Amino acid sequence: MRIGYNPHRDEQQEKSDYFHQVVIPVYIPNFEDYFKDSFEILQLCLNSLLKTVHKKTYITIVNNGSSVKILNYLDDLLEKNQINELIHTNNIGKLNAILKGISGHQFDLVTIADADVMFLNNWQNATYKVFDSFPKAGAICPTPSSKSLRMYTSNIYWNYFFSKKIKFSDVENKNALINFANSVGDENFYNVEQLNQYLTITSNETKAVVGGGHFVATYRFDIFDNLNYKYTQYKLGGDSEKNILDFPVIKKGFWRLSTSDNYAYHMGNVKEDWMDEAFAKIIQNNKNVSFELQKIKPESKFSYFIKSKLFGKFILTKKIMRLFLMWKGLTKQEAQNYI
Repeated sequence: MRIGYNPHRDEQQEKSDYFHQVVIPVYIPNFEDYFKDSFEILQLCLNSLLKTVHKKTYITIVNNGSSVKILNYLDDLLEKNQINELIHTNNIGKLNAILKGISGHQFDLVTIADADVMFLNNWQNATYKVFDSFPKAGAICPTPSSKSLRMYTSNIYWNYFFSKKIKFSDVENKNALINFANSVGDENFYNVEQLNQYLTITSNETKAVVGGGHFVATYRFDIFDNLNYKYTQYKLGGDSEKNILDFPVIKKGFWRLSTSDNYAYHMGNVKEDWMDEAFAKIIQNNKNVSFELQKIKPESKFSYFIKSKLFGKFILTKKIMRLFLMWKGLTKQEAQNYI
């Protein structure tokens, strides 16, 4: 039986002061073998996030079936109002956890990150600068990679094929690339050419690296509007990241870019001394930030077909790409080694 009238019926939500959401899925089922150092890594991740974000950042953590110790730790963060939202679920997979984190919200931007990311000073401001300078940016990674130039980037080459604004530049932070290579257990991840130069695009004196990864990236929130995928069968890998984090960006005509300098570290699953040293350099951010994302109308399905499907098959092939890289500044030998 119901008596009376719910006073909140037909009442609209008040506009939120937050404009930037951060979503981090967490899966630490135990503290053995692969997960031996994961709790310490998680603490560095979340503490670095809490120190670096501005006050209009909405933090969502999705506990994706972690152990009781992790559950209690995250509950404590929520109780202390250090995070804004905590979702507990069983192990439904990384991408399904991300989908839960972004649903029910509407911000301008959403950063999706793994639980082994260390956020560094000014990562948000550096990201906003790229969004400001490149209105067609749809996803921006704060960790530039010289190997990302063929990752869903053909629509950039379509627009800037003849432009001198896209060219090779000296890598600003070579040590960051070396650190990333070590974090994934492959010290040869980048070759000599890739450590020295990366492909960049310039606008309004702001330089961005072409392409970007997705272990941490900031997206236009409306990219996920009308998302075709509400569920993936993969707990990790498969085509889940491609379908949910990559394709939606280019299908709406937006670009994948990275900051030219490095503003985050990938820590991996093994705690190392350098992590404490890097964390000690992080400064508490108490600034109020004002940022307005430029609203850009998504491109048509026909435009996506031409730029990313048809032209992509041409420009992203190794043979054609090597010729393009030579045109943009590499020698024949450098281009041969680059990809």
